[in-house]
Amino acid sequence: MTSRDPSPRSSGGWPVTERSALATVLGIPPLAAIALAVVLTALGVFVDVLRIGTLGVIFGIAYVVGCVLAVGWVRRRNLFGPVVQPPLLVAVLVPVIVLLVGQTGPGLTETVLMVGAPLVNGFPIMAVATGLTLLIGLLRLIVQRTGPDDAVSRLGRLGVRGRDRGPTDHEEEDEPRVSGRRGSAGARGAGRRSGSPRRS
Repeated sequence: MTSRDPSPRSSGGWPVTERSALATVLGIPPLAAIALAVVLTALGVFVDVLRIGTLGVIFGIAYVVGCVLAVGWVRRRNLFGPVVQPPLLVAVLVPVIVLLVGQTGPGLTETVLMVGAPLVNGFPIMAVATGLTLLIGLLRLIVQRTGPDDAVSRLGRLGVRGRDRGPTDHEEEDEPRVSGRRGSAGARGAGRRSGSPRRS
């Protein structure tokens, strides 16, 4: 007896659910992919905060490279975490590192400004990294199909059902009314015929 492989090698290389963006490269676990992005992002924030006091070019490069590597290297079946992580990295790592290594003021207002300025400066690069990871994740979902029951196939079947569905509720409600009118007209016609006197 032979058993079917649950993760077929559709185009060579590793099974689809275990591969990275490249068919010949084995994907890494989700925690390793997220840790890769966290380390590179934290390193970029640390260097830029010490260098210029806010987020700059080094942060941008390290952050984008970390997020793209994470979503491209993770296993196909673990895409969700690396796809949604870019905004979370900035929202968590930037304030923490700024508070640890930055020169905050004595008051609350100065501290808020010290933390908020890097977040505002890092928003454009965060939008770019988020868009890239979403695009790469979507392309991997489309190209690396796992079978007839994957997410892309289910969405396609829902679209086909929506186009091929039957009459609307309004049309179904109108149909009995028409048939009722026809039936009443037929009954009146039958009554007239039955009630008319026979001619001898």
